[in-house]
This record gives sequence, structure tokens and C-alpha cells, in this order.
Amino acid sequence: MNDAFAGLIQTPETQTSALYLTETLVDISERPNFLARLSGDEYRQVRAVGREMKFGPQTEIFSQGEQHDGIYVIESGDVRTYYLGPSGRELTLAYWTPGHFVGGPEVFGGGRHMWSATAMSDCVLLHLRGNHLQQLMTELPGLAAGLVEGLVFKGKCYSALLQMLGTRSVLQRLAQLLLTLCELDGRAAAGGILIDRSLTHEELANMVGATRQWVTASIDRFQKQSLLEVRDRKIVILDRDRLERLAEC
Repeated sequence: MNDAFAGLIQTPETQTSALYLTETLVDISERPNFLARLSGDEYRQVRAVGREMKFGPQTEIFSQGEQHDGIYVIESGDVRTYYLGPSGRELTLAYWTPGHFVGGPEVFGGGRHMWSATAMSDCVLLHLRGNHLQQLMTELPGLAAGLVEGLVFKGKCYSALLQMLGTRSVLQRLAQLLLTLCELDGRAAAGGILIDRSLTHEELANMVGATRQWVTASIDRFQKQSLLEVRDRKIVILDRDRLERLAEC
């Protein structure tokens, strides 16, 4: 357990960041950890009342409209949260990583889920029921503070998404998303910056509020303009300065 807890409680420099659409790269670099204030013994206390759950890739964790019954702490893997519109279109809210939790905003249960969550890889989650979470918060002040910090971070995440959707064109949003991916997952490559994360055109489309066909056409256009190129199914940014200007136009 100690090794597992040490792996979960990473420093801000080593923790994998959540991914969401934002125009402020400073925000995306924040890496609050819901459990960072707990000792190993305190985390064992939390785990004793929780239920470990394992999910394979593309497995639903909870669905929009279902009854709330607590939160899911991500111990390993990554989780996508998304909203499903009346037309059937999906809008990705964020990709969440270890140290974060999903299942808000009604963390104590009651009401219905406002969006859905799906495991994107093999995931281990700790499910904490609302009544258990309330009791733990009275016993563990560090857990209560971590929960508040986590909710603040999620509020900032969804506010940033709303601002982008309301004030930026879809082309600007795509350019900004590529810049964000450069910040989080970029590494030097021949002639540019390789985004070392595999996202399909459909996944990019769900993040910027577009169709897969539009994203494919835009990526092709960016390649013709020498803004980027695709190598082994990964994107290499060739001209970051021009991409930044495009995101700001």
C-alpha cells in the first residue's frame, strides 16, 4: 500500500496534468492532488471505507442522468468526462488523471449526474459513497481541504471551457488545443515539437466542439500551410509562432 500511495501522491512536477480546453496555459500547468494532504495511514483509512473498482478502456463509469452516489478517486489510468447533447453530439469536458476525482459536483450523492465518465485506459478507481465521504471529512481535515481544492480546480476548468466556447471560433479553439498539448506533452523532434499523445480526430473534435470531418480537413489544411505534419499518427508542430497568432486572431 505504501508504494501505491507514494505513486499516487506525486509532486506537481511529476504528476500528469489533466487536459481540458483553456486559453491560459498557466491554468493547465496547475496539478492539484485531491489526496496530497493525507499521510499513508490516513489514506488507508479512506481506502478502508471505499470500494476499489477496475475498468478497462472505453468502459463507462457513470452516465449522464444516473443517480449520484458519491465520487471516484482515480488511482491509475485516465478518465474522460463529457456532456451528451440532445442531438447526440458529445462535448469533452476534460481528461482526468491520477490524484483527481470524478463524480461531482454533488459529491455527497443525491441528484443526477450532469455528464458522463468513461475510462480511457485500464483504470483503478476508489469509489467513495457520499455518506462515507461526509464522515471522513469530519475526521480528516486534509481530506476536506483536498476536496475543496479539487472542486475549485474543476470550477476553473469548466469556466475556461465555457469562455473558449463562447468567445473563440472553432478554428481558434483547435489552434489553442494544439498549443496546450505542446505545453503538456511536447518534446523536441526534427524540425519541430512532437505532441507525444495519441488523440484521434474524433477526440480532438469532441474537445473543440466540431465534427471529425471538420478536424480532419483543418489538420490537412495546417499541413499544407506547413504549420504541422503528422508522423506515425502523432502531430508535430512545425511553426508554433504562427499557430499562436492563429489562436489569437
